[in-house]
Amino acid sequence: MDAIKEFTIPFVGFKQGKHHFEFSIDETFFTHFEFNDFDQASLKGQLTLDKKTSFLKLHFEIKGLVLLACDVSTELFNYPMETDFDLIVKFGVPPDNPTDEILVLPEGSFQIDVSHYFYEMIVLALPQKRIHPGIKDGSLESEIVEKLKELEPKETHLKGSEDPRWDKLKDLL
Repeated sequence: MDAIKEFTIPFVGFKQGKHHFEFSIDETFFTHFEFNDFDQASLKGQLTLDKKTSFLKLHFEIKGLVLLACDVSTELFNYPMETDFDLIVKFGVPPDNPTDEILVLPEGSFQIDVSHYFYEMIVLALPQKRIHPGIKDGSLESEIVEKLKELEPKETHLKGSEDPRWDKLKDLL
């Protein structure tokens, strides 16, 4: 877990005000979370920590590309990712019902591990259905796409072949 140590921010010695951190996130980052939905990742993470007298305000940003497999054609494509997230860190007794936007650390805490927040941001920014951009615009040429087009059902709806019993119901509308 040595790679995750770079995501641990010791905020105790910081003066009040904004502090900026940059992180490079690649596929090795995700092995710590046993996440293997993509083969390559080239992401830049930025964290702005704004230290106040009684709390911390964190602003996370992610930009970059991840290599995803298309759900339709299984072709690999680069998916551009850009997302951000804000987090307030307070100190005291953690509440019974925590929220996503507020983290309560015990009094006397001196550091925060932000790796899990970067991980969650990236995973939540991934699309549920991953479709290659070439499929959407019709420019992707692949054996699988050709086979899908070949097996696509043809429309054979004939006018007038409807059951006459339904005509009375249509009149009610």
